[in-house]
Amino acid sequence: MLSWCDPHAFSSGTEGLKFSCSVAKRSSLSTALQSFLSISAELKQVAARSTNLLVDKTQSSTQQNGSTREGGIRACKNLGRSDAIEVSMNQNPQKLPMGGVRDDRYIPYKLAPDLEGGQKVLDMLCGAGFDARAAPTFDWIHDTFLVIIRMFPRCVPIPTTLVSMNGRYDPHFHVKLGAALRPLRYENTLIIGSGGSVHNLYRNHWEHMFRFNDNFAQPVPPDPWALQFRQAVEDSITCNTGPALRRALSRLMKHPRYRDAHGTDDHWMASLFVAGAAGGVDDTGPNTMMGECWELVNMCNTQCQLGSWD
Repeated sequence: MLSWCDPHAFSSGTEGLKFSCSVAKRSSLSTALQSFLSISAELKQVAARSTNLLVDKTQSSTQQNGSTREGGIRACKNLGRSDAIEVSMNQNPQKLPMGGVRDDRYIPYKLAPDLEGGQKVLDMLCGAGFDARAAPTFDWIHDTFLVIIRMFPRCVPIPTTLVSMNGRYDPHFHVKLGAALRPLRYENTLIIGSGGSVHNLYRNHWEHMFRFNDNFAQPVPPDPWALQFRQAVEDSITCNTGPALRRALSRLMKHPRYRDAHGTDDHWMASLFVAGAAGGVDDTGPNTMMGECWELVNMCNTQCQLGSWD
């Protein structure tokens, strides 16, 4: 599943960035905007936060609407600037703070890191020639746990393994990364890519967020560049299968509106990861757009399912 998460959708994970609407409450809007601009450099440094998640559907029983289902989760993540990939192996990870969201919306949810699944992912990646490393102290950013909360809101904690992307943002590298973990799809594992179809923090409209804590306000329509790239994403996913899907999503980085839609590359890498995992010669789809939301006027969060549950 290709997805994006900022209550919901998979927003930019910024561990060192603790900036919330309380800033705007304590000061004028202009001061809040100046504060936001002053941390733009920090945003660039910590914006590499798209996350790939692998969901093991067999390792735990989940309760939903009174019925029992089999379910579980795994995930992976890479933060370095080398060619390395990191896999979270923190047995007791913390949830990093999320500005503008009430604590009761995410703090009570229990995390369930899957260390056995993480070791399997490490072995698979190393076997495929990747420089894969364990990350024993990695704490979870909201790009990871919000996805799970939204997908499994009334379930027991889902066993999850987090896998990083690579900080060089090479599209072909991330396609190969997804392809290396593709066999897990046949082992009762759900692969999730946490990214965004249109995600450029520098071109969003922040006024309603700062003044009213409303990220979904749409006082004006999205700009044409955002609508154009969003449509290109949908067409690339729904009109291609197999290796053609991998090529189509890789080519979008050369789209004339790509740099408008993605001021940094971090939120696009997840789409390439899932294309690698669901773009083999045997993958015939269907690839379906399942849902979408816009926030901050120009940020689009699109949820797609690659393949079928049947």
